[in-house]
Amino acid sequence: MGTLRVIAGKAKGMRLKTVPGDTTRPITDIVKEALFNILGDEIVDNLMLDLFGGTGAVGIEALSRGARFVIFLDKGQQAIRTIQQNLLTTKFTEQAEVIRSDAFNYLTEPPKVNFDLIYVAPPQYKEMWQKAIRLIDAKPELLSENGQIIVQINPIEWEELSLQNFRVFDTRKYGDTFLVFFEKSV
Repeated sequence: MGTLRVIAGKAKGMRLKTVPGDTTRPITDIVKEALFNILGDEIVDNLMLDLFGGTGAVGIEALSRGARFVIFLDKGQQAIRTIQQNLLTTKFTEQAEVIRSDAFNYLTEPPKVNFDLIYVAPPQYKEMWQKAIRLIDAKPELLSENGQIIVQINPIEWEELSLQNFRVFDTRKYGDTFLVFFEKSV
């Protein structure tokens, strides 16, 4: 894995710390750039949930490109510390909240806000993305009317899910990374 950096926007070129060990799988620059090229100006003024925050690279990229506020969630203490350090480095601490919590517990709580974007990039091969999507599907009010859920997984993890409130509207494959885009189905 190469050095993590912010690709564009206010914090362009700033280097980000990685979480020590192998508990996270940071997004590659190629995938991150492709993701934000797809989102384009839609990210501006968004409220985002970075559900399995890891290094915070995706949420920080969103802030750099004009997102209004990002809530970063991770249950690992090292990940939380890394996100906080990366927010300090990029000077986005005022536009972020970092919560140490289990993602599934967070998703079962009554929603405090509705997000414009929910980014789901859990540890691989543990069927965690499916559980997260099903919990979000049970609380469609977590997502704003025109919001999106983006899941980052390995392509071999993909399976069709029967959902009540969301549908897949786009998928993109970049090597061993698969991005799946969901929107409200009604």
